[in-house]
Amino acid sequence: MPPDSPDFPGQPAPQDPPGPPRARRPSGAVRLRRLITSRWTTFVPVLAIMTLVFVWGRDLPPVGVMIAAVLLAAAVLAAVHHAEVVAHRVGEPFGSLVLAVAVTIIEVALIVSLMVSGGPETASLARDTVFAAVMITCNGIVGLSLLVGALRRRVAVFNAEGTGGALATVATLATVTLVLPTFTTSTPGPVFSTAQLAFAAVASIALYGLFVFTQTVRHRSYFLPVTTDGTVIDADDHAAPPTGRQTLVSLGLLLVALVAVVGLAKVESPAIEAAVASAGLPQAVVGVVIALLVLLPETIAAVRAARRDRVQTSLNLALGSAMASIGLTIPAIAVASIWLDGPLLLGLGATHMVLLAITVAVTTLTVVPGRATLLQGGVHLVLLACFLFLAVSP
Repeated sequence: MPPDSPDFPGQPAPQDPPGPPRARRPSGAVRLRRLITSRWTTFVPVLAIMTLVFVWGRDLPPVGVMIAAVLLAAAVLAAVHHAEVVAHRVGEPFGSLVLAVAVTIIEVALIVSLMVSGGPETASLARDTVFAAVMITCNGIVGLSLLVGALRRRVAVFNAEGTGGALATVATLATVTLVLPTFTTSTPGPVFSTAQLAFAAVASIALYGLFVFTQTVRHRSYFLPVTTDGTVIDADDHAAPPTGRQTLVSLGLLLVALVAVVGLAKVESPAIEAAVASAGLPQAVVGVVIALLVLLPETIAAVRAARRDRVQTSLNLALGSAMASIGLTIPAIAVASIWLDGPLLLGLGATHMVLLAITVAVTTLTVVPGRATLLQGGVHLVLLACFLFLAVSP
C-alpha cells in the first residue's frame, strides 16, 4: 500500500516517473562549502601573486615576512585544490604528472635564480635541493601515504609493476647524477667535467621521457589505482568531472598559485638563510627547507589520495616528483652552468650516499609485494627523520 502524501494525509504519495533516478540536489551546507572553497581558491592565488609583485626585491620587516608566510601557506592549499580539479578531469596517471611537472619546473627556476644571485656559497644548492627532494618524496610522501592507506584499510594496496619501474628510474637517475660525480677522476672534487655533465643531462632527459611515455601511453594501466583483489580502477571518483572551462580556469590558477608559492619561498629565503646562519646550521639546510616548501602541495595531494584509497596515485606523485626533480633540474643546471661562476658541486658525501642506498633498498622491499602495512610506512618516515636530523647535525 503506497504511503500517505505528507501534504494530503490519506492520499497516496506521488511516485517518481519511470527512468533513471534523479540526482539529489546538494544540501545547503554542501553548496555553501563548495561556494566558499571556489571563492577562496580563486582569490588567494591572485592575491598571492599581487603580493609577490609588491614585495619582490625588497627587505621585508618581520610583519611583512609573517604575511608572506601566511599567503605562502594559503597558496599551497589553493594549488592542491586546483591540481585535484585538473587531475579529476584528465584522469590518472595524467593528473599526477600535471602537478609533478608543474612544481618541478618552477622548482628549477627557483634553484637557478638563487644560484645566480647567491654567488659561490650556492655551488652545492642544486645538489642539496635535489637530494632533499628525493629523500622527502621517497620517504616522507611514500611513508605518509602508506601510513594513511594502511590506517584506513589495514593494508595499502598498489600496482607493483608500475611502482617498481618508477623506483628503478629514480634510483638510476640519482646514481648517475648524484653519486658518480664523487668517484669520477676527470675533474678534482665531487664535480663532473663538461662532457660528463652534458652526458648526465642527456641521459636524465632520455630516462624521464621514456618513463612518461611508459606511464601515459605504453603501460598506462600499470599506474592506475587497484582494489584489494588487484582489479584496476580506471575512474577516480563517481562524481561528474569538471567542464572544460572549469578545468582551464583551474589549470591557469594552478600555475599562478605555483608561481606564487615559489616566488614567496624565494622572498622568504633571506629570512630562512639568516635563521640558519644564526642557529649555526649547515648551509645544506637551506636546500632542505626549499624542498620542503616546494613539495608541500604534492604532499597534501598525495595524503588526500591515500585517504580515498588511491595509494597508487600517491606513489605516482611521490616517485614522479623525485624523477622530475632530477630529470628536469640537472639538465637545466647543466645549461645554466655556462653562466654560473665557480664549480657545480653534484657529488654526495658518504653519509648521504648511505641514506640513498638504504632508501632504495627499503623502497624496493616495500614495492615488490604490491601491498604495505603500517610497518613499511613507519620505516620510511624514520628514514626521513634520520635525513632531517643529519642535515641539521651532520
